[in-house]
Amino acid sequence: MNETPLNQMSMPVKISMFAVALTLMIATRFHHFGSALHLPDASMAVFFLGGLYLRRHAVFAGLLVIAVAIDYIAITGRGLSFFQHYCVTPSYAFLLVAYAVLWYAGRMYAPRMAARGRAVAAGLGVALVAASVSFLVSNGAFYWFGGRYADPNWAEYVSRVWQWGPLFVRTTIAYIAVAFLVHALIVRFLPAPAAAPAAKV
Repeated sequence: MNETPLNQMSMPVKISMFAVALTLMIATRFHHFGSALHLPDASMAVFFLGGLYLRRHAVFAGLLVIAVAIDYIAITGRGLSFFQHYCVTPSYAFLLVAYAVLWYAGRMYAPRMAARGRAVAAGLGVALVAASVSFLVSNGAFYWFGGRYADPNWAEYVSRVWQWGPLFVRTTIAYIAVAFLVHALIVRFLPAPAAAPAAKV
């Protein structure tokens, strides 16, 4: 089975992947779209997969800007003030850190990724750890620095992590598992592009 290394993917393939990731994030990050389609927010998975397949720092920055723009449009489109929304607090800035954890975990694992059982399982393990850390960063920042809780304490924080953490992490891993399955099917049924012939001396 000939598999093109992730760092040798052609530009059209990368552009197609970016378009799919962008479409998925737009379709699921807007809350009313997510409800209508019965799809939970895929943003965490998009950032991990983006780091894995797209890798470039500029693409990470671009997706981060798009994520904020989607939030802005979703909130102000309902006639609300962006900075007065319940979820927009000083802790909102920690999304940069939370998404960076996912992106750079995927980027770190990219050289080892392949459509083989052990590599896929290890990739899911990396994604699980990254998604868990990312959730702890974003949720912890909101709880401790968001100013929405009159008396923040560890007992309440742990109960909230236990309440919401598994849902967010499970959703992220489900999206990533589907992406890995698609990856494996493409490698299995679509031949890798032939290598260019060596130049004659």
